[in-house]
Amino acid sequence: MKRIEFTKQFQKRLKQRYGHQPKVVARLQRHLQLFKQRIRKEPINDHPLTGRLRGLRAFSVGGDVRVVYEETTDRYLLLDIGSHNQVY
Repeated sequence: MKRIEFTKQFQKRLKQRYGHQPKVVARLQRHLQLFKQRIRKEPINDHPLTGRLRGLRAFSVGGDVRVVYEETTDRYLLLDIGSHNQVY
């Protein structure tokens, strides 16, 4: 099973943008559990990105919150979290 890792940028932006919103953090934890179970459709809507972010993927945490990540052969590296406009 691939491991999930967080970049320092991801951790910083999570704290800056959602540290004061415990519901969003709880929803992220629930969606990460679904992600670990390889659930990629509803409710996380995992999808590949295009344009300047080609090669990366993203999934929804609910509402307008997105997580951008990179998938390699042995891990998922979470790169950024934020609203649609903040991460794309």
